[in-house]
Amino acid sequence: MSDTSQGVPAKPGIAGEGEPTVLARREGAAGTLLMNRPKTLNALDIEMIRGFQAAIDAWKDDASVRLVVLEGAGGKAFCAGGDVRRIRQLAIDGEAAAIEAFFAEEYAVNRGIATFGKPWVSLIDGVCMGGGIGLSVHGRPIVVSEAALLAMPETAIALFPDVGTSYVLPRLPGAVGTWLALTGARLRGAEAVHAGLATHYVPKAKLPGLRAALLEGDAAVVEGFSETPPEPGFAPHRATIDRCFGRDSLPEILAALEAEGTDWAREQLAILRRMSPTSLCVSLELIRRGAGASLDECLAMELALTRSVVNRHPDFREGVRSVLVDKDGKPAWTPKSLEAVDPAAIRAMFAG
Repeated sequence: MSDTSQGVPAKPGIAGEGEPTVLARREGAAGTLLMNRPKTLNALDIEMIRGFQAAIDAWKDDASVRLVVLEGAGGKAFCAGGDVRRIRQLAIDGEAAAIEAFFAEEYAVNRGIATFGKPWVSLIDGVCMGGGIGLSVHGRPIVVSEAALLAMPETAIALFPDVGTSYVLPRLPGAVGTWLALTGARLRGAEAVHAGLATHYVPKAKLPGLRAALLEGDAAVVEGFSETPPEPGFAPHRATIDRCFGRDSLPEILAALEAEGTDWAREQLAILRRMSPTSLCVSLELIRRGAGASLDECLAMELALTRSVVNRHPDFREGVRSVLVDKDGKPAWTPKSLEAVDPAAIRAMFAG
């Protein structure tokens, strides 16, 4: 149960049989947060987001809380992202205000983590995608195990990298952030450290001991538990990633991949051709703009884009239908090809 004596609501949300969807506790010198929707892989809903905000508000200026430890329940996921099926239904129902509230409040939590002023320790052991990355990447340290799996898979459902990652991704090594944003490539725990989405690699067997040590209030103990991560699977392709995904436009990226003539490059081409053309163009433009913007500016850009992409453009509803509702893998994108995307229409989407 939650420790309401610290100002954190006892029930920030309901999961199953009356359980809170975020378990907020005071343990030793730490505030601990457990995402508690295991049946949905801890996907974020508005109640969870408000639970996070309540914890941030309660603990930010509480000197007895020296750090926060964030985990996911169920053993399979840290957090699989936002509850996009729910967002899709709201879009179908014309509930623009509810959609606005969800994203505005989620992004406020991302900013709250970035400005928390104390260690925000994420223990990622399982799936961490989309909104889950937003809950971890703005804090430090970010701990991953060999069971961690990280990705920003938004282009597959015609969304775009949000939760402040338009600030983070352009600042990863080389063109790795653009590659991750456009293809939704999945990284195992050690790979996430090499890519810059995590700071420490701690084997799963050591996580209980690390958690116990963190309750003393010193985030530096992470160093004693961490190990050097093994080489990432994408290491042989780093130069190709920079060569191809560092280009300024989607046509140039595609042409560069075609010119490589390797199996890996052909695989990336095939992935890109399956994604929403509009989403790819929006995402690349967002990442390029984010490279020169502050986190606050990036979050504002992302919020404006949700109005255009989620509320008005048909691809988001179609993408979620194809991947998560009907699961037929046969989306009908509008327009159907990258060549048919109007660059002026993409720029207009940033006006919100």
